Amino acid sequence: MRGQSQQALADAAGVTFQQIQKYERGANRVSASMLARIAAALQSPVAELFGEASSSAGAIDEVAALLSQPGALELLRAYAELPRGSARSALVDFVRSLRGAMEPVGDAD
Repeated sequence: MRGQSQQALADAAGVTFQQIQKYERGANRVSASMLARIAAALQSPVAELFGEASSSAGAIDEVAALLSQPGALELLRAYAELPRGSARSALVDFVRSLRGAMEPVGDAD
């Protein structure tokens, strides 16, 4: 892909070329953050790594970007461990209220 050697891709992604080979063979799973690093090294949208050229490409890139944020995967795992229903809804409501509390308050002229 892109005429780049495995070594050049590995260097750009911060892993060994052996690790790139394992990803290509499917021997190792690729994390969302690593997918984002590989896509950046290839100067390509993440969706292209899946062979997709549809309108879902933007959504895949957005999810990869969100999951690469510090703490995002930990938060998602904690959410997934909650029982379905009110506990999950309460967590989402709490996070939204935090977001609202962090917004700057405008001048009251």
